[in-house]
Amino acid sequence: MKKYFLILFNFFLATTIVGQQRPHYSQYILNNYIVNPAVTGIENYADIKMSMRNQWIGIPGMPKTVYFTAHTPLNKKDYRENITSLGMKNNPMGYDFTETYNAAEPHHGVGISAYNYSTGYINRINAMATYAYHMGLNETWSLAGGFGAGFSHIAIDRSQIIIENPSDPLIGALTGIKRKYKPDLSAGIYLYSKKYFIGISGQQLIPAKLDITDTSYQTSIIPHLFATAGMRVQLNEYVSFLPSVMFRYVKNLPLTVDYNLKLQYMNFIWLGTNIRKGDGISALLGINFNHSFNVSYAYDMTASKTMLGPLNRGTHELVLGFILNNRYNDMSPRKVW
Repeated sequence: MKKYFLILFNFFLATTIVGQQRPHYSQYILNNYIVNPAVTGIENYADIKMSMRNQWIGIPGMPKTVYFTAHTPLNKKDYRENITSLGMKNNPMGYDFTETYNAAEPHHGVGISAYNYSTGYINRINAMATYAYHMGLNETWSLAGGFGAGFSHIAIDRSQIIIENPSDPLIGALTGIKRKYKPDLSAGIYLYSKKYFIGISGQQLIPAKLDITDTSYQTSIIPHLFATAGMRVQLNEYVSFLPSVMFRYVKNLPLTVDYNLKLQYMNFIWLGTNIRKGDGISALLGINFNHSFNVSYAYDMTASKTMLGPLNRGTHELVLGFILNNRYNDMSPRKVW
């Protein structure tokens, strides 16, 4: 009976995720690029990130996500006279940052992203190229607009679905692997300054139908809309407080809200939390080892843990960051945080 319950639960969960389509991330505040293509090329360097997320450890067939992103500015100018590195007394997260901050000079950004998202018998691969244009509106405010274009491949291994009554005409069609290729499109805008940011973006902007069986049963691939906002509060010369919020809207699903709190010491280490309303809380830790490498980790304690019981050992997410062509030796982002 317990096995049958888990099978039914996995079927329900996977069907729900087909509707949502997009994987969840606890550390998108470290990589807003995965939410909004307008962030493409926002910094002075090439930003590369790789991540692995295992959700609800201990439950067979639960979601796993691996992603790779890389984006860089093209012909971006920066008129700083001093580099920002550990060897300098200048602290890019301190008061000097506010005094030396300038709006972005007009420039382009390009990038690529790819992820593999699997849960139970469903596997999705997505690849996309992105472009953005940044320009200053005045001395401190900048505006960016961007889009991404690519494809998604969704595979459903229907032979892995175990149902009590296989003679059902609908379920009887669940044999073999069902594959679907579809074009994918994203777009967004991003308004940012030395103390604030606001972003609006959309993903999966090309709706499509996904056949689950060989009969008439279908589920929809529908757009996801995001709105983000945040601010920087300088507590003293060494510590910054960075609160932010994200709203996620998907048609026919409840609006979800994430609250993020991040406390950063200089450009070296930070602690944070992500609170997903009605779902759970995450603890986050990140370290910038030097101007070329950083790492961060998140542990999620979700409300779903109560539903899944003692089998659930939480969710783990690891992000590795690499910085290339970093001519100012920046150890932490200056434009997005």
